[in-house]
Amino acid sequence: MVDLTKYAAKGGCACKIGPHILEDVLQHMKMPTHPAVLTDASGMEDAGVYQINDSQAIVQTVDFFTPPVADPRLFGRVAACNSLSDIYAMGGTPISALNIVGFPVSLVKEGVLREVLEGANEVLLETGVALLGGHSIENEVPIFGMAVTGLIDPRHIWTNGDAQVGDVLILSKPIGTGIMNTAAKGGVFPEGVQEAVHSMGTINKGARDVAAQFIIHGCTDITGFSLIGHVSEMAKASGTSVELYAEQIPLFTDVLEAASMGLVPASTYGNRKALGDQAEFADHLDPVWSDICFDPQTSGGLLFACSESEGKQLLSELQAKGLQAAQIGRVIQEGRKQVYVK
Repeated sequence: MVDLTKYAAKGGCACKIGPHILEDVLQHMKMPTHPAVLTDASGMEDAGVYQINDSQAIVQTVDFFTPPVADPRLFGRVAACNSLSDIYAMGGTPISALNIVGFPVSLVKEGVLREVLEGANEVLLETGVALLGGHSIENEVPIFGMAVTGLIDPRHIWTNGDAQVGDVLILSKPIGTGIMNTAAKGGVFPEGVQEAVHSMGTINKGARDVAAQFIIHGCTDITGFSLIGHVSEMAKASGTSVELYAEQIPLFTDVLEAASMGLVPASTYGNRKALGDQAEFADHLDPVWSDICFDPQTSGGLLFACSESEGKQLLSELQAKGLQAAQIGRVIQEGRKQVYVK
């Protein structure tokens, strides 16, 4: 079987361009917009929303990356889950997708691309999303992902900018996919690796469906810019700070040990360089927690900000659905830093 990870130095969301590099480019650009645009990239939102009428808007996103897993069918599944996630993070319902493909012709002829597409189709069939087509180019490094369109009620959009002081933070999936993907390349920590692969291939629809029954003040998904990166975006957009409690953050098996051995992707250091001044770690914490909190996540969980009373019941129902959800922090008054890890 072809091992797709051998074709890419960085896999999954770890291949993203660093946020500090992107910021240098985007801060000098003015994005074309329209009065119907309700959210766009200027607010660091997960997806863009364009209002059609009083009760309906379209929500759009695009995501693609290099292989985080060796198996082609799994690559397709993980990429599809990751692409749909931004729609769910806004509270929307994905309805259609377009494939984005860059592949070596040799792998296409071997049938590898077909397996990737079949893996992605499994996710679309499970979620009722129609595949409308796509676009492909010849590329030495395999890349795959989707542009996704969804529907949302413009009166009920989950943004990352409405978290309120006193809210609790509920995370629907464990942290550590970047570390476990690095461990997989070394053939170590198979239990944690398998847990991470299962998590990356789990659709966030279940978490969205449960949360839709509650009053959600803010939501984002945790992907390539790390737990710190996405939490700090929420805090900045909301005009608050956030406390994270290290011992309450759910981790895959052996993430602590793997990180202690230095099995961290290069993007971890890029995230820390870009975002390190936004976070403060308590002196008593092992330095390994910095690697974990800056670890780039692929197809990570949804992070919900809601009142403490809502959060208690939300957490209970997420766990009842079999999700490894946890309350990992709290929204506090804005301080010197965006995020305080304790």
